[in-house]
Amino acid sequence: MSSAVPQKGPGPGVGLPGPQQQQQQLREISPVYLCRIGQETVQDIVTRTMEIFQITRATQLPNGVTQSQAAYQDRFGKLQEHLRQLTLLFRKLRLLYERCVEMTPDLQESPAELVPYVSEEPEAVRMETCSPAVIQERRDVLEKVRQKNQEMKVLMDQMRNLLWDVNAMLTMRK
Repeated sequence: MSSAVPQKGPGPGVGLPGPQQQQQQLREISPVYLCRIGQETVQDIVTRTMEIFQITRATQLPNGVTQSQAAYQDRFGKLQEHLRQLTLLFRKLRLLYERCVEMTPDLQESPAELVPYVSEEPEAVRMETCSPAVIQERRDVLEKVRQKNQEMKVLMDQMRNLLWDVNAMLTMRK
């Protein structure tokens, strides 16, 4: 039984050089361990994302109330840090995934095995015709939805213009 720790000494073949030693250590890591690290990374990603949402939820919209510049900078700094950490976590997750795929080529499924009915033709679904009353009711409901959507769009445009005007007036006052 040989030791995994290389022996120190000047003799040839006694230890592995730096890069070869690192490659051997990477080969000894099991895919299960990498998957566990990947799971923890995903949990970190979810936690960071939730923190970002909490920060943005706590941020007050610019409705005329001025916040201190320090509070704004603090929140902005936190958001930037969380986004930077998220980027690093996604890169780490990608590397873990690629390493797992590399270590387990025999376990990889081909796309044909992932899609359930690739070679079969789907059965035609028989649709019954609707009565004219149902068709007319559907048209009426769709028209009402279109009208309500148009009204909401007009209201949103008005609110947006109002906010622009208020912000412009506040800026002029300063």
